[in-house]
Amino acid sequence: MSDLQAQYSTLRQASDPAVAEAIERLIAEGEDHQLNRVNVLDFAATHGVNEERAISGFLHASRLGLFDLTWNVLCPGCSGVLDAHSTLKSLRHDDYQCGLCACGYEASVDEQVEVAFTVAPRVRRIAAHDPSTLPLWEYFKQVFWSSGVDLNRESFTSLTDEVTLDAMELPAHEKAVMSLQLPAEFVIVFEPVTHTAQFIDVQGEPTRERQQLSLVYNRLHAPTGTITLRPGPLRLSLDNQTDVRVLPSVFVAAEGLHHLIGKRKPFVTAKRILSNQTFRDIYKADNLSIDQRLKITSLTFLFTDLKGSTALYERVGDLAAFDLVRAHFHALLEIISSEAGAVVKTIGDAVMATFVRPEQAIAAALRMRTAMDRLNEQRGTRDLVVKIGIHEGPCLAVMLNERQDYFGQTVNIAARVQGLSTSQAIHVTGPVMAADAVEAILQQAAITPIEKHAALRGITDKIMVYEIP
Repeated sequence: MSDLQAQYSTLRQASDPAVAEAIERLIAEGEDHQLNRVNVLDFAATHGVNEERAISGFLHASRLGLFDLTWNVLCPGCSGVLDAHSTLKSLRHDDYQCGLCACGYEASVDEQVEVAFTVAPRVRRIAAHDPSTLPLWEYFKQVFWSSGVDLNRESFTSLTDEVTLDAMELPAHEKAVMSLQLPAEFVIVFEPVTHTAQFIDVQGEPTRERQQLSLVYNRLHAPTGTITLRPGPLRLSLDNQTDVRVLPSVFVAAEGLHHLIGKRKPFVTAKRILSNQTFRDIYKADNLSIDQRLKITSLTFLFTDLKGSTALYERVGDLAAFDLVRAHFHALLEIISSEAGAVVKTIGDAVMATFVRPEQAIAAALRMRTAMDRLNEQRGTRDLVVKIGIHEGPCLAVMLNERQDYFGQTVNIAARVQGLSTSQAIHVTGPVMAADAVEAILQQAAITPIEKHAALRGITDKIMVYEIP
């Protein structure tokens, strides 16, 4: 059996067979561009497979060496890829600059870091493995813009025919001249390889005199800022002093460009991957460095605890109690994973889990309660009573005790809210209840939350909580 066939065989065993088969078919039959920065959510929709199973499949495929996983820092304005990292450990703390938007951003793993997968060179060589060989517009499509920009054939034609005044490939250490007719619009001379731009505010009376502008690309003193020119002819002199080719392109920054880059489609975010159980299981401590602190603006935390576990051991004995607690853990962990959550850690008889969205945590909590009732019925007891608390808010992703963990007041509140429960009631906070999808789930289950103010240990002010009976 070849190495590749052995990898396929392992992938089929580790992930959903339908997903594994679709990945094999993609590698064998997909066009080059389809194997570069694979948008897994697109892949799942195209092949009719579950999103979470597709994400899990690509994570296993990456771990097996079939694909390279990349963390791409995106500009929130134009979705241009500002930097690409093979691990989150490389994510910088300082600002990332977007030349096209002339803005700086601090990378947030919520929506600004895209996780994509490119076929490994040893598995199949594609043009994107050597970006300097890509045609100009394919470079924009496959390298500069992320998998979240919906560049179909129609929008691509709009880019090249309507938005662009001129574009060229300029080899290393060469010079060239563009002759342009400037319209009375705001114009951007953008270069995607060095990620630099010159802005031109074209206004005033039209002129027939040829205007002059010179731009030098040297990575050290990149063209930047805004100059004012008049509508009319322009001689644009370009000097590439770098060791790589550059792709200067002249865009009209009007509605057409904004509409083009504004067509977005969902993609897998770093936040979603960090809250994926498969990722936590197979990558473990590979994703963050010990001194890293990644800001997450919104994450949902679910805490559980087994009520009266000490008395349970006293009542039924160590062996029986251990079996009950193990059955309870197995049920909870399976539910968390199936609702697209991830277990951060277990502490004694307690579980700390994360979810990308509040409704996922609510769905998991309701299923947990039902699962405990079922386990109790099977054993003819009422010994398994799980207390559950849920809170949503900002936090920091950190490394603690050689594993990825979370830190911040949101985590503290979630843990304290869980402590309010004295029975199998679920306690949640206002931000969780504010989610429309949460309200829909509770209405469907015919559950009316009970609103109350509660004092939480270590929290100065009372907060509004909701008991889900």
